Amino acid sequence: SLTATNDLPSVVAGIATRSGRRLDYRTIAPGGFALEDHWSSGEARSALATGRWDAIVLQQGPSALPESQANLREWAIRWAAEARARGVRPALLTVWPESYRRSALRDVIGSYRRAAAAAGAELLPGGGAWREAWSCGPVALYGPDGFHPSLLGTYAAALVVYGRLFRAPIVGGAPPPGVRRRTARLLQWSAATSLGRPQPRSRRCGGS
Repeated sequence: SLTATNDLPSVVAGIATRSGRRLDYRTIAPGGFALEDHWSSGEARSALATGRWDAIVLQQGPSALPESQANLREWAIRWAAEARARGVRPALLTVWPESYRRSALRDVIGSYRRAAAAAGAELLPGGGAWREAWSCGPVALYGPDGFHPSLLGTYAAALVVYGRLFRAPIVGGAPPPGVRRRTARLLQWSAATSLGRPQPRSRRCGGS
């Protein structure tokens, strides 16, 4: 549901369209599903077996606790192997913890980074973009329930997904509806920084 909220794939597709690219996608994101649950359900595996995809983006909950970290690693490895067998690039999207335990973000980021490395999957550091944005000041990335993302939170994660999957620079230009231009620049800076792309000093925290 962290992906389904605000329809993150459609936001990525919108970013692609505004930069002259195209994204075709299918979303399979039942609420509360872990990668293990997706494997057991079979729907995502059936979609993967069609062979029509270039990449599969994998995501479950924060996975910061030791047992959750082990579970994420195990199933990321299994899914990545299945994807590569179908000629598909596996990628792992880092998420974030609930707002009441925001201090666990570092553990969430580490958990996903290690799981991606173990699986040989690309890392899409959505949670890292959130952290970079917060380093510049308060940004309302959580939605009303303090866990699912606001439109800004989804936009930050979508920028990361777009930048890495398309191997493209984080674009400027018109932000999506409801996102102010100045805030969009901040989130674009945050996404680029989380992807390890050097930013000019004048662009720190989205400055012009």
